[in-house]
Amino acid sequence: MALRWTQSAYGDLRRLYEFLEPVNPGAAVRSVRLNRVERIPAEPRLGERLPRFGPREVRRVLAAKYEIRYELRDSDVIVLRIFHAREDR
Repeated sequence: MALRWTQSAYGDLRRLYEFLEPVNPGAAVRSVRLNRVERIPAEPRLGERLPRFGPREVRRVLAAKYEIRYELRDSDVIVLRIFHAREDR
């Protein structure tokens, strides 16, 4: 499966980095690495399915302090959003 990112997911990485960088540069760098994302295509159904997204196959995995939401579509894994666990959403 190919890994693709939405503009919203890229925006989330940028927002998380800009929030963390002034107070904890190391955490900021870790937030943009998120190695767990790179492993999703190998086991795409490992994440919990989120039924509220209806017929779409939207799932989430937790990686350290981050929630990664992604969608399985045809032969692609599409990263939709990335949130810090303490964020209101």
